[in-house]
Amino acid sequence: MKKENKLYLLIVSAGLSLLLSSCATPRVAAPPSARAYAPVVLPQEMVIKEALYHSIAPGETLWRIAKMYDVDISTIKKVNKIRNVNDVKIGTKLYIPEASPRKHVITLYPNDKWDYIIVHHSATDSGNATAFNAAHLRRGWQGVGYHFVIDNGTAGKDNGQIETSPRWIKQSNGAHCKANSMNNRSIGICLVGNFSKDHVSSAQMNSLVFLVNKLRKYYKIPKRNILGHGQVPGARTECPGTNFPWQTFRKKIN
Repeated sequence: MKKENKLYLLIVSAGLSLLLSSCATPRVAAPPSARAYAPVVLPQEMVIKEALYHSIAPGETLWRIAKMYDVDISTIKKVNKIRNVNDVKIGTKLYIPEASPRKHVITLYPNDKWDYIIVHHSATDSGNATAFNAAHLRRGWQGVGYHFVIDNGTAGKDNGQIETSPRWIKQSNGAHCKANSMNNRSIGICLVGNFSKDHVSSAQMNSLVFLVNKLRKYYKIPKRNILGHGQVPGARTECPGTNFPWQTFRKKIN
């Protein structure tokens, strides 16, 4: 091959290489299996905020709601034209502007009487703390009998949402398990659902594990004292249901 032809081919080859490597030519991404993904943490200014309505549940205060959505109490008062916080009642719908994704707000109170945690199911397909509060008042009780309710995505609540009842805020005895005097010395947690025919959602399980770990560490409750209602000596019930995943749950308790 003549020297001129060789030189021509080298120039063409170099030109093609330059063209293919330029930013004007899209690069082919590596397949997902060939790349490692790191979790993405959004800066605070990139957290998605949106306006929403929140229905006030038993025991909820403006302070607690403000913490849930990372919104100033003064803002909530202003947009809802609230002059006296005592005028805010159960079931009132509040407009929450620029709400951050809801987070769990669990207040811990010094108290040495909590020796057990008892897990329940509502044995209903739907519900929330407000519904149980009304039902328990009709029984002559002092409102919802549990200390916490973990929702299943029905009745206007998110799947896995943790509701704190007035009994917990006031550190009052429960009305959820008479057997072995558990009402006087145990924290009652109710998951909405009937787990003798359905299954605990992953969101509910994650919230239950989060709540139980937080409570048991603070109150120094041993793992052996975390029981289902039906596991309490003297209790005649299959609550929290025959499908409750005890093995999975206990593995996640730390």
